Amino acid sequence: MPRKFTLQEAEALLPELERTIRRAVAIKAEYIEAESKLTSVTRRIAMSGGALVNREEMVSIKSRRDEGAARLKEAIEKVHEFGCEIKDLDIGLVDFPTGYRGEVVCLCWKLGETAIRYWHRIEEGFRGRKRIDQEFIENHKGDSPD
Repeated sequence: MPRKFTLQEAEALLPELERTIRRAVAIKAEYIEAESKLTSVTRRIAMSGGALVNREEMVSIKSRRDEGAARLKEAIEKVHEFGCEIKDLDIGLVDFPTGYRGEVVCLCWKLGETAIRYWHRIEEGFRGRKRIDQEFIENHKGDSPD
């Protein structure tokens, strides 16, 4: 069963989470660049009938891509270790499960936001984000028994 956060617990994670998400976004961009370069070189080799293969270049590009994939996996796993779920890495969207009036809902944070200001039901997703108001604050809870 996933951990449930209070708003305060989730917000306490934001500085480290933001650093991790920013790093993951940058790594993803590097990975995509290496994958695109590999595709381009592979296409060029195929068009030349395989006669113009620069093995060192291919090994270097594949190595960059594979290292990027491993680093990206590591960053994503770190976010999951916090107990959060990445919903969209392209925009840095992260959900924190929480309890609200007897159901599991999500506190919702997006890279660039200075605090967690929204929540949504699981089936609603990002489009169903609602402002956290006093009523929500008073009726949500994390894993602690209080």
